[in-house]
This record gives sequence, C-alpha cells and structure tokens, in this order.
Amino acid sequence: MSVAAEAKSVYESDFRERLEAENQGDFVAIEPESRKAYIAATFIEAAMAAKAAHPEKKSFVIRVGHEAAVHIGAATR
Repeated sequence: MSVAAEAKSVYESDFRERLEAENQGDFVAIEPESRKAYIAATFIEAAMAAKAAHPEKKSFVIRVGHEAAVHIGAATR
C-alpha cells in the first residue's frame, strides 16, 4: 500500500471525527507507520513538523474536511 493510502486509512480510522469537529480547514500530516498526526494552519508547517519528528520516514498531508490538500487553478464553465 502507498504512503498516501496508508495515511488516508489512518486518518479515517483514528483522526477524522475529532479533527473535522475541531480543526476544519487545517492541515494534518500523517506518518502512517507510527500513526502520528501533526496539525498546523498551513501545508508546509504540518509537513515540516512530521519531517522533524520522523526525518527518515515519508508522511502525507491532508486538509481537514476537504477532498484535496490544495486546489490548483479555477473551474470554468
């Protein structure tokens, strides 16, 4: 399983309910092996917190309450 898939699974099972109630719109970096989450107001802050705690591991960043961590461009009709 990929790091992204593992992190999403950890988010769903361990963090989703609490984070979506308390941290809507924040970013959470999840290191799936340790099942640790690092919450911050920005993508880079969450990613850097996870990297500082687990320098040899990969983490995945999720935006709490959103389908994607970032949106690029704009929808046109």
